[in-house]
Amino acid sequence: MLSDIAAYFTAPLHWDASNWEYFGGTLAAIAVAHEFDSRVRTDFTRGSSNSLNGSDSDDFQDALPAAGLLAGTWLYSGLFHDANGLTATGAMAEAGGLSVVTAYLLQYAAGREGPNQTTDPNEWRAGGSSFPSVHATAAFAVGTVFAESGSGDYLWLTRFIGYGVAVATSYERLDHNAHWLSDIVAGAGLGASSAVFVLNRTYGRNSGAQIGVAPLEGGGFLLTYRTTLD
Repeated sequence: MLSDIAAYFTAPLHWDASNWEYFGGTLAAIAVAHEFDSRVRTDFTRGSSNSLNGSDSDDFQDALPAAGLLAGTWLYSGLFHDANGLTATGAMAEAGGLSVVTAYLLQYAAGREGPNQTTDPNEWRAGGSSFPSVHATAAFAVGTVFAESGSGDYLWLTRFIGYGVAVATSYERLDHNAHWLSDIVAGAGLGASSAVFVLNRTYGRNSGAQIGVAPLEGGGFLLTYRTTLD
């Protein structure tokens, strides 16, 4: 775990060109979403007489889908002694933890006020905690790991559930006027990228490793081991 934490927070030091391209694409998506922040807020709050109440009363409710997915996977895996499920549960918890800590650090640095505090989407460094959305971050981290840790005939189902939970959580944060659209996009990017990191560390650490037995001329067998070294 300590190794994963160190690798996670120093990952940008080791990014290649494709990683920076994905990062740039994410920033561009956030910038585009920012252009629609006010319009989306207006669409979701139309007819509401209490859109600037500053209330966080829906926080617990909106956290339940991702928390339920994590808890449900753990319970199912424990009851049926599913080792793969327990591995996925650990990866989901790790991705969620790493991404949420990062989201809180970014919230502190950005200080952006949310749409339940102001009608101006450019209130940065104003003491708020809107950017990025922690709920969307956690939901995409947990949901992406769940979605991509499936296999075989059930991969479509794990993807439907995992990404469904992430998208539904993000929609609820907008519907409850808790975040701007760009907060959601930033959270989705942070959560999904954190999930990919953990998936690679969990399932790809020994990728390419193979043990085999090969026959030898004249009788006997040769035990072979092959792996890819970074």
